[in-house]
Amino acid sequence: MKLKIAVLPGDGVGPEVTAQAVKALEAIALEYDHQFSYDYADVGAVAIDKHNNPLPDETLKLCKNSDAVLFGAIGNPKYDNAEGDIRPEQGLLKLRKELGLFANVRPIKAFDALLDKSPLKVDNIKGVDISIYRELTGGIYFGKKGTAEDGRSAFDTCEYNTEEIERITHLAFKSAQERRQKLTLVDKANVLETSRLWRKTVADLAKSYPEVILDFLYVDNAAMQMILNPKQFDVILTGNMFGDIISDEASVIGGSIGLLPSASVGEKYALFEPIHGSFPQAAGENIANPIATILSAAMLLEHFGLYDEADTIVDGVEKSINLGITTSDLSKKHDNITTLKVGDFIADYISHPNDSDHNFNNIHLGQSTII
Repeated sequence: MKLKIAVLPGDGVGPEVTAQAVKALEAIALEYDHQFSYDYADVGAVAIDKHNNPLPDETLKLCKNSDAVLFGAIGNPKYDNAEGDIRPEQGLLKLRKELGLFANVRPIKAFDALLDKSPLKVDNIKGVDISIYRELTGGIYFGKKGTAEDGRSAFDTCEYNTEEIERITHLAFKSAQERRQKLTLVDKANVLETSRLWRKTVADLAKSYPEVILDFLYVDNAAMQMILNPKQFDVILTGNMFGDIISDEASVIGGSIGLLPSASVGEKYALFEPIHGSFPQAAGENIANPIATILSAAMLLEHFGLYDEADTIVDGVEKSINLGITTSDLSKKHDNITTLKVGDFIADYISHPNDSDHNFNNIHLGQSTII
């Protein structure tokens, strides 16, 4: 298969972790006889510095002319309190809107070897495997908003229509069909009119997926259940703001935010990125965990039906975790394991899976992996 991939490394540790994901993709292309090409562009704070625009026209054009987008991270503290309206995060919001990326898909998985890294009880999280579908281009984040002239009142409007709800609901139901056949809609239908529209729309569409069990949870209860009994969830479907909150809460289950990938998909385009931020204080230190970005590359492959290839990357990630070839956020035992070494090991596993135990010794001796 030929794929043209737009690579947007972004800010902070973004370039470092993105480089490791590309490394894994290159190994996959070699082993499975694919042709992947990569074109790089600026986004976020680095784009503001260079172009005075968090999403330059050239970057957007490249993304629209590519098969997929591999995204790093955005954000820089110098813009946190800057005057004016330009912020790095606006680049990602605009990119989602321009590409029509209406569904954010975030898998939450507890790796057996890392259960003790989670702040939650091991018995509660062992076996957790959740897929969260968050609506991405509607709701309160994109509704009408304003502040009164006297500065003493403000408003943010939450709006949804049935088309916006239906298109992501179909994706969530189809995912549930392939998983454990359960879908949970998270809303606040006891208070919000938009949530009542969600319930009605989702319940109507559920008739087309009779094999999937549909249930409903208010968002406050769902937040509690995510801590008390996350294993009850299979696929979670929710709106933009609730999804933002619930998915970040769920991210603590795995023990490190550096483990979690995501995909943002639309009718035509798709973008893949780790859920973590730019971690600017670690930029250039070679200590950032690249696994979330590497797993995002696996999601990219899945999107194009390359399931065996995606599984190979996941196997490499699990092998690195099981052998302790991880950055210091997951293990303090081997403080010489860098971003680069994790990426090297996973890429080498893809090429030489039977040699991975030997490569483990090389890594901890500070040597290169076998090529």
